[in-house]
Amino acid sequence: MALLMFAAVCCAAPVGNAISAYVALKSGAQQDGGIAEGGSAADIPARMLTAYKKAAAQVGKYVPKCQGMRWPVLAGIAKVESHHATGRSIAAGGDIRPRIYGVLLNGSGQGGNTTAFPDTDGGKWDGTASGERAVGPFQFLPSTWEGVGQDANGDKSADPHNADDAALGTAIYLCGSGRDLGQRPQLEAAIWQYNHSSEYVANVVGWIDQYTAAAKAPDLKNVTVKVRTVLEAALSQRGVPYSWGGGNASGMSYGICCSPGGKSGTSIKGFDCSGLTQYAYARAGISLPRVAADQAGVGRRIPARSGAGALEPGDLVFYADAPGRDATIYHVGIYVGSGQMINAPRPGAVVRLDAVSAMPGYAGGARLL
Repeated sequence: MALLMFAAVCCAAPVGNAISAYVALKSGAQQDGGIAEGGSAADIPARMLTAYKKAAAQVGKYVPKCQGMRWPVLAGIAKVESHHATGRSIAAGGDIRPRIYGVLLNGSGQGGNTTAFPDTDGGKWDGTASGERAVGPFQFLPSTWEGVGQDANGDKSADPHNADDAALGTAIYLCGSGRDLGQRPQLEAAIWQYNHSSEYVANVVGWIDQYTAAAKAPDLKNVTVKVRTVLEAALSQRGVPYSWGGGNASGMSYGICCSPGGKSGTSIKGFDCSGLTQYAYARAGISLPRVAADQAGVGRRIPARSGAGALEPGDLVFYADAPGRDATIYHVGIYVGSGQMINAPRPGAVVRLDAVSAMPGYAGGARLL
């Protein structure tokens, strides 16, 4: 009975399995939306992405010994701190309006602050002389900004409310005296310095991993028109929240209650794994059943014994509690090549690129195109 209930909706993880996955910021996972078709780099506004890339390229001028700085590192911080300045206007020069202010750090307990910070900037950056509050898309304290702020856009002002300046200041701060941010322990130490919280570090690292995967766009040059249509439709949904029972041939939708782990999709507009595949294939005029196990019966089956090397871009990829028994299939993705699939993995995550080996119980694939 439990197995039948698991199969009723796509993407229940096998009992007792601990999947290594990216950590999604709790509030971010509940947002209504994500990216629209044609979007890139998950949920990052284009002007903010430009600032991150520019800062990653510039930081070596200020911290010559710094290694491993790349734009996903900055994007991970900005995602957690301000959701990439979502809801603000970003001018061509990078100025963000209205300005982003954190809570007044007066020890009141609001927003979790229990320590009063005296004013250091006379309200120049944080708009108040009665205390300190974090500012800008990267949420710098004015006192910290004075030590790392640089003019990145050539307007002769180092402004934490400017996307370019703030991104460069963050890069400088994370680099310290010359960290190698390509080494995970040093990256985590830099993020810990930014905010002394293990949960914060996990959130940021999770987003860095997600954006790193998003940056590695697959090569779609040598595929048919129909395969390209399916893959581009699925890839365009990167960053959209996972929703248990969500998504269909028309696009993302609110899901249902509840996953085996008790996660409800009723308040989340997005996709589960089979909702995403159903949507992507519909763009190429192919109708799929709603449940992953039933999707295995469409097209030419690629048995698990053939190995993942037998997959081609556009193939469905299946995972089962008992590989070889299609009735136990619990998950489906779409193969994009180079050992990767576009995947809506689980509650709390988002649509993203994953290695085919990221899910347990590889059960082969199906070729529909």
